[in-house]
Amino acid sequence: MKVVVIGALGKVARHLLPLLARDGDDVVGAVRKPEQLDEVRGLGAEPLLLDVEHASAEEIAAALRGADAVVWSAGAGGGNPDRTYAVDRDAAIRSMDAAASAGVSRYVMVSWIGSVPDHGIPEDSSFFAYADAKLAADDHLRGTALDWTILGPGSLTDDAPTGRVERVADGVKLARGEDSAVPRADVAQVVADTLREPLTVGRFVRFRGGETPVPDALRG
Repeated sequence: MKVVVIGALGKVARHLLPLLARDGDDVVGAVRKPEQLDEVRGLGAEPLLLDVEHASAEEIAAALRGADAVVWSAGAGGGNPDRTYAVDRDAAIRSMDAAASAGVSRYVMVSWIGSVPDHGIPEDSSFFAYADAKLAADDHLRGTALDWTILGPGSLTDDAPTGRVERVADGVKLARGEDSAVPRADVAQVVADTLREPLTVGRFVRFRGGETPVPDALRG
């Protein structure tokens, strides 16, 4: 399988690229700076220079042509609401339209566990732009004809991978302060296994750290 990972040097994608390469996939890691290309190679992927924030849908489509799947793991990193909307919403949406145009039907979006209309983030919160942008992108993806999966991990940690997670059912709202932590390395494993699990197509998979092996959780 040829997989293009957009945002290849993000904290989740740094775990994902070696996993996919180890499994024998043809992995392409898209980054926006020339000085990042060697680092992508070091993670086992073919580097692709693609500034998705400024690239048109047509330019993104040209970069995706010939792939079997796209993983969106990019983000503006917070701090600047305008750039958050530009990357997490607008560029993500262009990449979905580009995937459809390029004939790449499988699309996996790395979102967050609270990406629902009643996410509860107040507009005066510094996190609101991210929540709003991700929800808009996720909703656009749901309206496409792509074989999409939206992954909603809880709060991300740098803990060692466990290979186990807990699914959080649709409609379940976590109580304030309720633990939703999950290691980034486990999120990467969820992404890798999602690409191979047809039961995840058309699903919003919310999860946190838990005791269920990732493949079993995805089939649940």
